[in-house]
Amino acid sequence: MTTILVIEDDVFIKENIVELLEAECFDVFSTNNGILAISWAKENNPDLIICDVMMPEIKGDEVLTAIREIPEITLTPFIFLTAMSNKTDIRYGMELGADDYLTKPFTRQELLKSIYSRLLKQAMFMKRYNDEHQRVEILEQKIRELLE
Repeated sequence: MTTILVIEDDVFIKENIVELLEAECFDVFSTNNGILAISWAKENNPDLIICDVMMPEIKGDEVLTAIREIPEITLTPFIFLTAMSNKTDIRYGMELGADDYLTKPFTRQELLKSIYSRLLKQAMFMKRYNDEHQRVEILEQKIRELLE
């Protein structure tokens, strides 16, 4: 089952997102605490992270920066949610490595399209990685055979 981490300090928005994702058969972990989210992500390796930008304690950009520094989850798709919609803020989030940036309020369709497109892109990346890894293993085996 696909696991999504939701980090959102607005309880109403967080509960709506969780309900929507669970209806789509995603496994969801949600929190309003960025520090807890980073720790949880490191231990549980979610398939995708959705994170509010403006939160107490630790901001979304700090969460993203921390996630990108953890090798096991550095490539995890990351979607920012925010009420900040000016181009400078969006550009900043993308430059940090966010995969998408949705402004509030967003629709169910916008969120799901973003999630599914990120998951598809990640699956294609993993398939290519696995295919290349298998190809390298075959080449290594052939080299070993030639050296014998």
